[in-house]
Amino acid sequence: MTAPSGRWIQQWDPEDETFWNRTGQRIARRNLLFSVLSEHIGFSVWTMWSVLVLFMGPEYGLTPADKFLLTSVVTLVGAVVRVPYTFAVAVFGGRNWTIVSAALLLVPTVAAFAVMEPGTSFTTFLLVGLLAGIGGGNFASSMTNINAFFPLRKKGWALGLNAGGGNIGVPVIQLAALAIIGASGGPRVLLGIYIPLIVAAAVLSALYMDNLASVRNDTGAASHAARDPHTWIMSFLYIGTFGSFIGYSFAFGQVLQIQFGRTPLQAAYVTFLGPLLGSLIRPVGGWLADRYGGARITLLNFAAMGAATGVLVVASVQRSLTLFTAAFVVLFVLTGLGNGSTYKMIPGIFRAKALARGLAGEPAAAYGRRLSGAAMGLIGAVGALGGVGINLAFRQSYLSHGSGTGAFVAFLVCYALCCAVTWAVYLRRPAARPAGPPAAEWERPRLDYAEV
Repeated sequence: MTAPSGRWIQQWDPEDETFWNRTGQRIARRNLLFSVLSEHIGFSVWTMWSVLVLFMGPEYGLTPADKFLLTSVVTLVGAVVRVPYTFAVAVFGGRNWTIVSAALLLVPTVAAFAVMEPGTSFTTFLLVGLLAGIGGGNFASSMTNINAFFPLRKKGWALGLNAGGGNIGVPVIQLAALAIIGASGGPRVLLGIYIPLIVAAAVLSALYMDNLASVRNDTGAASHAARDPHTWIMSFLYIGTFGSFIGYSFAFGQVLQIQFGRTPLQAAYVTFLGPLLGSLIRPVGGWLADRYGGARITLLNFAAMGAATGVLVVASVQRSLTLFTAAFVVLFVLTGLGNGSTYKMIPGIFRAKALARGLAGEPAAAYGRRLSGAAMGLIGAVGALGGVGINLAFRQSYLSHGSGTGAFVAFLVCYALCCAVTWAVYLRRPAARPAGPPAAEWERPRLDYAEV
């Protein structure tokens, strides 16, 4: 292993246990630490509008529908930019892009600081909200980068920790808002706190992270991953897990205000709890997937999400704040578990495909790292679109019926579909195949997917 100027590592083989124990583990964990920091602040910037709308009282002239539309737009941009952010790791290097992506977070933060006052037009808020969406891209580049550092046997834990540490950016900014609201501060105080933190994240990434030469200029991996049906199947499942997490993170406080008449301070006291628990438990989802198989954990998790959503329907109809809040927090926890288990499935799926192609050892591992890293960015982008759907569903449900019950029924149907797809594609044991033409390439290794 050599690391020339610019912190480029030319040779990297984490599947070699001697290399991993001697030097690889230390370097991988250092990069993981500072990747988590940058991604964490990126999530805070991306979801800051879920907090800012709680500050925006009648003097801002925004209706509940306006606020749901605003958060939908922010979520949409965060989903879309994940695609180019995934490519950026191969083009610029993981360390280099982490520096750039961290520094870019200054743009939406400073812009929001400038316009956050009564009298600003709704169009201006929408445009500034578009800028905040770039914070959602940090997740895709971070996961693609960290995926290349760790061996397959450690990916569930490492990816879960990376993503969970990033996801915690959601409750952290909500907790900061709670403290500021409680101290009679304003949104500009909250935004001002994050500006020096962004600068620190960019500087620390420059000082302590590395680029992997093996990942550079492999932009073709993304096109290969995009042609694989499993990329889109896992994207659908990730809509159900991460799409739920980010969508509920944006919407939870508004639902408490609109449907249950909570004040901004009352909503803030509760809003942070679900995202916090969902973020903390994400590594547990990855660990359980490492131990018992990602597909099994994902299936059980979707079934539990459906049950929790059924309770939310009952609580919404009965207007029971206690039951509603408890069920929503449980649902957040389940989204976190599902985030960890679904992301663990991705490298396992592509490793199984490599074995089905006749590859073994390091060639199989390299094939799996190459395609799974590219697929993660695409899956993360599509999955985040679920957050857009959730906010739009709430908006329409409140416009049409005055409550969120209709939206929760739609979510329940979605989780049932996710259960069916997980079982049919990754757990169902097909009957012995009769003699005849070979199966489609993407189906051949399905018998191994229950172990991913």
